[in-house]
Amino acid sequence: MGSFSERLIRRPITTILLMVALVIFGVVGYARLPISDLPSIDFPTLQVNVSLPGASPTTMATSVATPLEQQFSSIAGITEMGSSSGQGSSQITLQFNLDRDIDAAAQDVQTAISQAARQLPADLPSPPSIRKVNPAEQPILYLVLSSDLLPLSEVTQVAQVRIAQRLSTLDGVSQVQLFGAQKYAVRIRVDPQALNAKGIGLDQVNGAVRAGNSNQPTGNLYGKRQTVSVQDNGQLNDAAAYRQLVVAYRNGSPVQLGEVAEVLDSVNSDRSASWYNGSRSIVVAVQRQSGSNTVAIADAVNALLPSLRAELPGAIELQVLFDRSEGIREAIHDVEVTLVVTVALVVGVVALFLGTGITTALPALAIAVSLIGTFGGMALLGYSLDNLSLMALTLSVGFVVDDAIVMVEAIVRRQEEGETRWQAALQGAREIGPTILSMTLSLVAVFIPILFLGGLLGRLFREFAVTLSLAILLSGVVALSLTPMLAARLLPEPGDAQRGNALLQRFDRLFERLSRGYGLSLATALRRPRLVQMVSAGLLLLTLVLFLVVPKGFIPDADTGQLTVNTQSAEGTSFEEMAAMQTILARKLQANPAVAGVNNTVGSGGSNSTANNGRLFLKLKPRSERPQSAAELARSLRKVVNSVPGLRGFVKVPAAVNVGAVQSRAQYQYSLQAIDQDALLDAAPEFEQRLRGLPGLSDVSSDLQSHNPQLEITVDRDRAASLGVDASAVQASLRSAYGDQQVSTIYRSDGQFPVILGVELDAQNSPADLDLLTVRNAQGRLIPLSTLAASRRTVTALTVNHTDQLPSVTFSFNINPGVSLDTVTTEIRALAEQLLPAGTTGAFVGSAKVFEQSVSGLGWLLLAAVLVIYLVLGILYEDLIHPLTILTSLPSAAVGGLATLIVFGSELNLYSTIGLVLLIGIVKKNGIMMVDAAIGQRRQGAGLKTAIHSASMLRFRPIMMTTLAAIVGTLPIAIGWGAGAETRRSLGLVVVGGLILSQFVTLYITPVSYVLAERLARRLGLRKIQDQGLG
Repeated sequence: MGSFSERLIRRPITTILLMVALVIFGVVGYARLPISDLPSIDFPTLQVNVSLPGASPTTMATSVATPLEQQFSSIAGITEMGSSSGQGSSQITLQFNLDRDIDAAAQDVQTAISQAARQLPADLPSPPSIRKVNPAEQPILYLVLSSDLLPLSEVTQVAQVRIAQRLSTLDGVSQVQLFGAQKYAVRIRVDPQALNAKGIGLDQVNGAVRAGNSNQPTGNLYGKRQTVSVQDNGQLNDAAAYRQLVVAYRNGSPVQLGEVAEVLDSVNSDRSASWYNGSRSIVVAVQRQSGSNTVAIADAVNALLPSLRAELPGAIELQVLFDRSEGIREAIHDVEVTLVVTVALVVGVVALFLGTGITTALPALAIAVSLIGTFGGMALLGYSLDNLSLMALTLSVGFVVDDAIVMVEAIVRRQEEGETRWQAALQGAREIGPTILSMTLSLVAVFIPILFLGGLLGRLFREFAVTLSLAILLSGVVALSLTPMLAARLLPEPGDAQRGNALLQRFDRLFERLSRGYGLSLATALRRPRLVQMVSAGLLLLTLVLFLVVPKGFIPDADTGQLTVNTQSAEGTSFEEMAAMQTILARKLQANPAVAGVNNTVGSGGSNSTANNGRLFLKLKPRSERPQSAAELARSLRKVVNSVPGLRGFVKVPAAVNVGAVQSRAQYQYSLQAIDQDALLDAAPEFEQRLRGLPGLSDVSSDLQSHNPQLEITVDRDRAASLGVDASAVQASLRSAYGDQQVSTIYRSDGQFPVILGVELDAQNSPADLDLLTVRNAQGRLIPLSTLAASRRTVTALTVNHTDQLPSVTFSFNINPGVSLDTVTTEIRALAEQLLPAGTTGAFVGSAKVFEQSVSGLGWLLLAAVLVIYLVLGILYEDLIHPLTILTSLPSAAVGGLATLIVFGSELNLYSTIGLVLLIGIVKKNGIMMVDAAIGQRRQGAGLKTAIHSASMLRFRPIMMTTLAAIVGTLPIAIGWGAGAETRRSLGLVVVGGLILSQFVTLYITPVSYVLAERLARRLGLRKIQDQGLG
């Protein structure tokens, strides 16, 4: 290291040009970094959607979902497969392992669909569709279109043709979705009494509509001089044209469709709706491509809005419902402010110890060059400027300055001993270079286990670890090159620099007394090693105890300026009743002063889109304009969302990272599975009731809906056979009447639109209305349905859910404040063991599943970090004992970090776990400085205790400087201000608490451990290779 630094000290132009190139590289890289809230995390997930109007949930599950699931089960790489079948639709979600290519997976799924085609119902209106989704990515922008004058079908058409298509062409946009869309359709609502009066059956109407609307090629006329295309008027384009369609002849006169039915220009789905602030609306959701710049995309969309508004009909209003980039900008800005504050605090610490302007400027310059250069490396690796990478840079300030501090301190100390600045720079670099190498490489080594982590943890924190490692490595390079080169030319010569500031002189006197006191107390500790050993053993034991008792969590809730409310009413609730109840709730929520806007959706907007389920999206006012955080507001709104009679509400803070592809009413989920569906349905209600009784849980609900009112039609087969009627004719008649059957398609230049057949609304009110239906027999006569079938009231499933092909029931729940997730998971597992019958199993899914996996891997991650550091230090020192001496300070850091979490009511979550890993890398720096100096003292012939005592006194000032710099560098994160601070605060608490305790304890434990370890090494004969490393 000395020769490396010496060459660059003697070649200032080379050194300066290298640093300038590094800065230019960083500036260019910074300009190219995309901006996002978190690193890009791709969960390869596919959704397969199948529609069969009129089919019951059980029919959809058995005839559609099951055959497809059986084919999908053979596809490689599937980690989770689940399905939800409702009235007329099934949605199957396939989640693959993180290394699976999503395009290849989509091809495999399409092949499986083709293989299952023969097992699917022949009358599916369209083949199953495949959609790529990423549950970890939320839409970055929601737009709202509404109109008080135009029908929603026209607004939908505008949204699809003018808005969605234009937005899809923007760079970085992956897809644009419409929620609450009402596509144009012609609805034929037949009057059964009018049909019966004229002796016309529903099958005749069905056939007439199919035959009367034709869109087939008709050919051309080829003349000798001209070719003329032939086109007939077989296409019917709207309700008015369909009213004139002849469905039969009676007494020689035509019977038009308008005489026996109400024919309307309507919409394809009249059992779903969306409102924004009380007005019917359509929501446009913009999804970004993975790795693209969220802020740049949002800016592009907002820039396009004025021209889009100018193109819209005057009666349509276009508003921004939610812009995720606003929260990202605020969070990024706050982190940048934190970074600036951190730099100022760290520079202040340096100035306090070193005093003169140039000695303070050198470490400050090292910080700037290292951080700017890191931006270039981030851009080269395809990283983004996000909360985690900026947090890594903020944390790095306290670490990157360490190398420069140690270098400058060594040079200044030599000057104080009488050397010239040139001699001090050369000798100081030669003396301290190996120490800086050890500190830098060992600190970077602590992140190696994170780089090999799989799953969510690996994807989420890999960018953080690499960014921090880049900054630390660059700081080592700068400290060994630029810092000594400038010191050799710019530092005042001995005697020139005076700390004339009274405050600094007072600090010098105080520090001198502190140093003398430390020397005396260290000598006492070296005379009483057993006492120090007992303290060290006690700290190790306390570490294990605290690790067991500290509350454990997953990812802290982030305040992103939004809340979601999922609602549910009794099974069988009509769409109109559900809409009325949810409208009341929406008004109550909109009246809250913290809420800026409410989007209210009924009957659509998720996999569980039944009429008795709804969803509300709450846009919150900026954090500065409301006293409560999103989590606090969610808790205060629980009474409000359950204040509407007949309606249950579940408030949810959107997770920072969504895990799992299934939407749920709460943050965590637990799923029951069984081969025997009846046993599962028997066990689930009691299990849910017991979950509600657990004191740590709130918002407990399940996706079990098995008591939906049903009218069961039983055909007297003997009677039907005698009348010449088969079962398929009965089913066809019922479906035509009540199944919203698409009987034809309108082909127009602006799209394709369905023609839907059914009976009028007044003929769908009660079971008695079935008596109006007729069925055509084999002889062509119409037979009243009541003469061959009977009906009775029963209940049936409103939704049928599968997990990995087995019937399943999933429970969702939130956790009350002050309750840890690990406590809750333990209680739920115990409850499952107590209640579940044989053959029924339970498992956590989604975030709770990842939490279980992360907790089980937490201890191994920390052990791996310790092991890697030991290996690196062993290689650097060519010694087996010195690394153990350096690592003896780790228990004190762990105790300080874990105790701080407990005192401040925080959890050991993913962020604070990374803080513990950081502590492992930070606290051993003190040990490295002591042991390095002691090795040098021993080579000069000093005795064992004398060597470590002298080394500790020699390194006391740099140890205090570097540790204090790391503490004040992390303090802004621990205090936690600004947008998103609640997520990163636990990491800061761990680091600050661990450093404070370890700073005090390490000053004694490391020297005593060094003495004891050296005596042990002598007994073992290991000192034959003593002090050959880092020579």
